Amino acid sequence: MDIWEATLAFAVAVLMLVSLLSNGLVLICFLYSADIRKQVPGLFILNLTLCNLGMTVSSMPLTLAGIIYERQPAGDGVCHVVGFLETFLTTNSMLSMAALSIDRWIAVVFPLSYHSKMRYRDAALILSYTWLHSVSFPIVAASLSWVGFHHLYASCTLYNKRAEERTQFMIFTGVFHTLSFLLSLVVLCFTYLKVLKVARFHCKRIDVITMQTLVLLVDIHPSVRERCLEEQKRRRQRATKKISTFIGTFILCFAPYVITRLLELSSVVPISSHWGVISKCLAYSKVVSDPFVYSLLRHQYKKTWQDIINRLLKRSSINSSALASEPPNRNIPQLNE
Repeated sequence: MDIWEATLAFAVAVLMLVSLLSNGLVLICFLYSADIRKQVPGLFILNLTLCNLGMTVSSMPLTLAGIIYERQPAGDGVCHVVGFLETFLTTNSMLSMAALSIDRWIAVVFPLSYHSKMRYRDAALILSYTWLHSVSFPIVAASLSWVGFHHLYASCTLYNKRAEERTQFMIFTGVFHTLSFLLSLVVLCFTYLKVLKVARFHCKRIDVITMQTLVLLVDIHPSVRERCLEEQKRRRQRATKKISTFIGTFILCFAPYVITRLLELSSVVPISSHWGVISKCLAYSKVVSDPFVYSLLRHQYKKTWQDIINRLLKRSSINSSALASEPPNRNIPQLNE
């Protein structure tokens, strides 16, 4: 194993560890907070978190072993199951992100009718579609024996070994990425750009009111005026940064892998094994970034973790004070006796 392979193996190991911790934290917050469970987006986040954890414990360990041993790390049966799960979980996570963007679009663009348009029943129907959509492609691939260990990516994934089925596999792969990656990207761009448009409109209205107030308050201190203008600028940038993060991480993590899969089928551009594994690691990095992008950096999850930590600290302090106030055991002789 050369330095490149050792670096890639270390990267996969780090991604696996961080993914377990971050997605585990999101799951704990969901189970602890009743407010998070009551909200409709919590169902989509829970589904995304479970998909990320499933990817972390199934596909990533075999990829790590494939990089280290430079061959298929397990038997054909295990590799077929892991390849099936990898295809299903990746598609499901993409569609979960699209569902979250639809939820935000309805909440921002149609705030008065949000609770009637997006109920628990509606969220359950959306999740049912994502599961049916996601499971259909790996079922077809498994029935046609298009799942196996791919040396270019050092992982168990979609793979065709028979040259006579090359055309059919190319069509299947193109349709699969169109209805998973491209469809999710189109939904993300459409919904979040609509959200950004509404956010900018509201920012302009607030800016007009702020400027009118600053003009009327002629005796206001310059430092207060400056802070108001800085907050005005941050308000304009906040929505743009969030939406850029949602769309940008999706493209940055998934696009290199999808493009590499399509170029590999065309046989026009030679692809090195190092780049194949790097593109796979970029796809795995989405599993790590999702908890921070969608959950852990939000105020509600921060507050939940503060409540959990405070409760643990309070319990430990109560236990320690109880131990300190416990009377000494009469059966044990004291030093001063």
